[in-house]
Amino acid sequence: MPNFSPDEILKQLQQRQFAPIYFLQGEEPYYIDLIADIIEKSVMPEHERGFNQVVLYGKDVDIATILGQARRFPMMAERSVVIVKEAQSVADLERESSYPFFEAYLKNPLASTVLVFCYKHKTLDGRKALSKAMTKHAAVLTSKKLYDNQVAPWLTGYVRSKQQQIAPQAVAMLSEYIGPDLGRLTNEIDKLLLNVKPGQAIDEDLVQRLVGISKDYNIFELQRALVQRDVLKANRILHYFEANPKANPIIPNLTLLFGFFTKLLVLHQIGSPSDADFKKLGMVNSFQQKDAQLAMRNYSFQRTRDIIHLLRRADAQSKGIESGSMTEGEILRELVFLMLHPVPLSAIAG
Repeated sequence: MPNFSPDEILKQLQQRQFAPIYFLQGEEPYYIDLIADIIEKSVMPEHERGFNQVVLYGKDVDIATILGQARRFPMMAERSVVIVKEAQSVADLERESSYPFFEAYLKNPLASTVLVFCYKHKTLDGRKALSKAMTKHAAVLTSKKLYDNQVAPWLTGYVRSKQQQIAPQAVAMLSEYIGPDLGRLTNEIDKLLLNVKPGQAIDEDLVQRLVGISKDYNIFELQRALVQRDVLKANRILHYFEANPKANPIIPNLTLLFGFFTKLLVLHQIGSPSDADFKKLGMVNSFQQKDAQLAMRNYSFQRTRDIIHLLRRADAQSKGIESGSMTEGEILRELVFLMLHPVPLSAIAG
């Protein structure tokens, strides 16, 4: 069988077309969990599951146990289901000594069994016999992490699949604040969808209210203040962050700022970026592009490089490296001051 995309497998499941073996692998666990959950709930009615459906956990089983369960015939039912969660923890899964037994089942699986492996956060070594046999005989899904520029389109598509709409500003905010973690994104979107009326789009205000982002004092507004070189606004936001440290941890804030200025450095290297260039960097909305264009005017290529150095320095300080007794608020305040008031890097300790 070829490698399948998540949409292909989901469509087959919706049509009740079940493969005898699924091998779900990859760094992004969202689709692995989603497909396993659908199989667990949809292959057979609930009253048949007690005798015919088993969920195993990788750290507790070996290949012999898994294959033994897979070879059992269903009891008063059309199918049986065996789901191996955390399959990457099966101790002998990739041992050569297990391969002959595994290969024998792959070549001749029990037609009445749906066997599912949930192999998370990694993939099989494509050079080895097991990976090649899986690709040949099983329905294989390799679930990859989204790139930054794929998050916004994916998020928009997910909302549309729920027959709802989302404003561009809300898409940008969620994409930047949460990033490519599909599990967190869907949890937040599902929560937002419970609070919109029919025909109402998810907007920026709703995201700020329900996702826990302060409307006026958040990392996006701080980034905007830096782009505009608005010292007064930046200091107001910093004061709020220091007064509410638990709601504004420094590491996520540094990550977002580092992402923005790294993209800005790429734009400087391009010189005159086109709309396509902005979109490749995940800046799909006009207001994001306008902020980036203003930042290019306010921060030269060399200054942007210096700011990236300052962000790395602040990250090290937040982890206790050459920070002395500085609090997270003090680290961030010093960082913003140095970003807005250029000082030669040679004059900065560390």
